[in-house]
Amino acid sequence: MAYRRLVSLLSRRREWVPQFETPQRVHGKTVCKHPTQHPARNQRLLHTGRPVMTTMKLLSMDELFAKRSLQEHLKKVEKEYNECLQAVTYSATDDECSEDELKEKRTKVSLLAPLIQSIRELDKKQQEIRETEMLLKDDDAALRELAELERESCLRDIPDLKQKVLELLIPEEEADMSDLVLEVTAGVGGQEAMLFTAEMFDMYEGFARYHGWSFDVLEHMSSDLGGLRHASASISGPQSYKKMKFEAGVHRVQRVPKTEKQGRTHTSTMTVAVLPQPTEISFTINPKDLRIETTRASGAGGQHVNTTDSAVRIVHLPTGLVAECQQERSQLKNREKAMKALRAKLYSMKLEEESSKRYNQRKVQIGTKGRSEKIRTYNYAQDRITDHRISMTVHDVRSFLLGEDLLNEMNSSLQEFSNQEALMELLEEGNQVEP
Repeated sequence: MAYRRLVSLLSRRREWVPQFETPQRVHGKTVCKHPTQHPARNQRLLHTGRPVMTTMKLLSMDELFAKRSLQEHLKKVEKEYNECLQAVTYSATDDECSEDELKEKRTKVSLLAPLIQSIRELDKKQQEIRETEMLLKDDDAALRELAELERESCLRDIPDLKQKVLELLIPEEEADMSDLVLEVTAGVGGQEAMLFTAEMFDMYEGFARYHGWSFDVLEHMSSDLGGLRHASASISGPQSYKKMKFEAGVHRVQRVPKTEKQGRTHTSTMTVAVLPQPTEISFTINPKDLRIETTRASGAGGQHVNTTDSAVRIVHLPTGLVAECQQERSQLKNREKAMKALRAKLYSMKLEEESSKRYNQRKVQIGTKGRSEKIRTYNYAQDRITDHRISMTVHDVRSFLLGEDLLNEMNSSLQEFSNQEALMELLEEGNQVEP
């Protein structure tokens, strides 16, 4: 189950041990996880193309909830909730809190209520288990049978409640519910890198189709051999950014290029950027900060090309960021698409600035989702794809590039490890706050 990997990170770092795991079957494919050396405690991991995450000892859900660190944190949260609720309840007769403080406490009560409800439901079920175990020793056979049925019902409910508590503990990222702008750019490797970039762009279009998201091409700069120099697309749909954000970084391909006559394997790279797309309400741009230029479209397109000024180029003057679009015949539509891409770039820059201190102060096992981070290798000779951040390998490159089950499985694993990291950070921060 998904929570088995989530719970592992609650073990202390001294409990982390390298393990060899037997291959598992996922959607008919072989999935392996490889051990790596344990990094220094305060080291920030800058994934540079080699495995860096340690395979951790997996704990059962019961072992997890028996841990002192989690129990103390849950008690602390419940105490905080009760104090805020009491302050809000008696605010009419108590003048100790200002209006702003009361507003903050009301917000906290509202945010913590679902978690507190789940904690109390879990405590209630555990109490019922203890009571039914006492009844199982009763002399009345009918009473023992009813107690056994009640006990089985509680045992079925408790794992789900524990998982719900963990999910509510993990804070949501601000951009997780956003749509996104995807950018792919060919890297080292010339024409071969451009061909690989085209395959990756098609893979992400397939991934969008797999999830039922919309995929709207913003830029598409093709090469002479049918590859891509650069392309971008707007992707919209439920949890699209949350499921795509870990694709950002440098992807490396190792294979014999079509242009290679001596059969030698070449290594090429391409870069993926995943930019959260804010709404116009949540993120606005001052029109005075923009310089909008129109030019004639270039490339394939028949009689329309080079006859009208439909291509749009927008420059954000304070930052120098540029967004262009010439995909549509209408200048207005190209302008809308270019603005969407520019807004995503500026919003991403804002989020990176806000989170830079946090990333510099802690170990980021999942990575920064940055453009320069080498995250994944596609090896055609061995028919494998390896994600270096979590040391996960799947086989069948062709199926993976369809953007369906295998890519979805890898993204789910990345999300689980990210959740683990967030949960560990939360508990560590809680321990540091304690006097």
